[in-house]
Amino acid sequence: MSISLRRLDPTGADRDDLIAFMTGNEFPFHVVPRPTRAQVEAWIEAGAYRDEDNDSFWVEHDELGRIGFLRLEDLSDDAPLFDLRLAQDFRGRGLAVETVRAATDHVFRTMPEVNRLEGQTREDNVAMRRTFLRCGFLKESHYREGWPVEDGEPVASVAYGILRRDWETGTVTPFVWEDLT
Repeated sequence: MSISLRRLDPTGADRDDLIAFMTGNEFPFHVVPRPTRAQVEAWIEAGAYRDEDNDSFWVEHDELGRIGFLRLEDLSDDAPLFDLRLAQDFRGRGLAVETVRAATDHVFRTMPEVNRLEGQTREDNVAMRRTFLRCGFLKESHYREGWPVEDGEPVASVAYGILRRDWETGTVTPFVWEDLT
């Protein structure tokens, strides 16, 4: 199984496919689980998919074809975030692990100034939380009621990060949660 990232052109050749992907799938653990065409078009125009702080990629599998979308955010910082969205048909197959590894490799191989990579998810997205751990990320924060939920009460936002040195060595540098006892 091989995952690759192909940089997409959100305002040009990939615009229609991006709109179709974002509106044709439901993303139950994202703040906007069912983006509308108008929302995606507005996000494209605002530079949310490509500008000095954001870049976007198709997630492609060597046998299955295009399986998802990945956006890197906060690229002007030395600790960017990523947003991963797998198409509904490809969820639950373990493909997120390979995709997160590919994203991590891409960031640390092509961005020498980056020291850490971060991802966030909702507390109830257990599959993604396990994916982070399988990929060498460490839970770094748990923001109680920090994630808005459409038509519901907010849930916790959980952030995971990986350091460049951990990626290079294959280790996870721990830290003490309760350091003021």
